[in-house]
Amino acid sequence: MTDLADTVTLPPVPSVPGDAPVPSRAAALEADAVSAWFGDRKVLDRVSLAMPAREVTALIGPSGCGKSTFLRILNRMHELTGTASLAGRVLLDGSDIYDRGRRITHARREIGMVFQKPNPFPAMSLYENVLAGLKLGGIRAGKDAKDDLVEECLTRAGLWNEVRDRLRQPGGALSGGQQQRLCIARSLAVRPRVLLMDEPCSALDPTSTRRVEETIAELKAEVTVVIVTHNMQQAARVSDSCAFFLAEQGTPGVIVEHGPTATVFGSPRDPRTADYVNGRFG
Repeated sequence: MTDLADTVTLPPVPSVPGDAPVPSRAAALEADAVSAWFGDRKVLDRVSLAMPAREVTALIGPSGCGKSTFLRILNRMHELTGTASLAGRVLLDGSDIYDRGRRITHARREIGMVFQKPNPFPAMSLYENVLAGLKLGGIRAGKDAKDDLVEECLTRAGLWNEVRDRLRQPGGALSGGQQQRLCIARSLAVRPRVLLMDEPCSALDPTSTRRVEETIAELKAEVTVVIVTHNMQQAARVSDSCAFFLAEQGTPGVIVEHGPTATVFGSPRDPRTADYVNGRFG
């Protein structure tokens, strides 16, 4: 049931001439000394990371080092697990999303998530899939505003020209790569300021992967992007900055090194970073 206190009206779709981008609402995101536990097991230890606005930050590292847990903390999904707990702060343009009195729904409107496996709602049409977040979030909009929003978000996700004539077909009828871009469009419809992506291309073929990467490159002027990837070539292609996570010998995950992607890949300070990005472990 929608909380009436959370019900809002969708802002009008920005009017922009020609192919001009939608005005940016991108926000800086910062983790400050974030630690995380599942029960008594500590999985992250005092992780601090600045993720600048209008940039793509890649989180890299071997399986089990806490990257996906960290990503879930960034939009308050970690607390959905009954045994989960955390310490530290997550700042969205300087405001802690974990402050008492700050609603989870507000944080998730501003910080969207795209998951590893495309998850369109199969019984919904493409049109309904894009607007699903509005319904779940209690966001009202008129018919014309919805039509404009669907076209805008599918265009920003690089999918409009491929599906414009079949918007009433089910979302599950699309290819894997198209489904992932539909999920991106669905996330964009609630006007997030940050978009989190958890290995969004791991199940896709090379052609679909390239199209999603092109979409990420186009979006970053408008939405801050944080992406988890095990593909080092992808991290090098799409990101502006990189953070290398590592958990050694049963210790909690930490950030070994972070900085501009060209530096992390080209002249890393830590030999463990060099070994990982060059494929010598992980």
